[in-house]
Amino acid sequence: MKLLVIEDDRQTADYVCDGLREEGHDVDHAATGPGGMELACTRDYEVLIVDRMLPGLDGLSLVRALRSARKDVPVLFLTSLGGVDDRVEGLEAGADDYLLKPFAFSELLARVHALGRRAPSRREETVLRVGDLELNLLTRGAMRAGQAIELQPREFRLLEYLMRNRGRILTRTMLLERVWELHFDPQTNIVETHMSRLRTKIDKPFDKEMIRTIRGAGYCLNAPA
Repeated sequence: MKLLVIEDDRQTADYVCDGLREEGHDVDHAATGPGGMELACTRDYEVLIVDRMLPGLDGLSLVRALRSARKDVPVLFLTSLGGVDDRVEGLEAGADDYLLKPFAFSELLARVHALGRRAPSRREETVLRVGDLELNLLTRGAMRAGQAIELQPREFRLLEYLMRNRGRILTRTMLLERVWELHFDPQTNIVETHMSRLRTKIDKPFDKEMIRTIRGAGYCLNAPA
């Protein structure tokens, strides 16, 4: 599932995010209320995990604002405010569940899965678009600026992952896990080789590049400026 954790305590955030990722979930993190609000409004998530006490915008106000904006993504409050009035206030603000700190990760995971099953269904995307680049998930075809691009199966998977995560820096480890399903480093230049081939097809024939190397970090795909 695609999840967003909005938590300002670094230790708690790392524990929750790392645990959820180990379970196979795609997790984003925001450390402030405004940062979480921006992500929740601009990206599609299946469940939000929200602390109530956040800098910049508290969790209650954040959830109320989301509901006012007709964002019906399920919300789990993860908080140390455990009084009856606190729980009632959180649920009435629009949260779907309420879990107190300290907590067992197994219970958090079970509650997230339960909320995920209740998430509103969305029509499955069949075409990904970033700028003038299109990827058709049904025909397995790619096109940029109206020009067809022939991709090998692994190149297609690599481009799909880049496009689904436009604007995000994707590390070599993330690419190995998501594109090659390798949970270890094969000590080869497999990522670099495929990225070079993909750039030759996606960027080289056109005026502006879309795939950038972030030195010491990874790769990022964005629409050309």
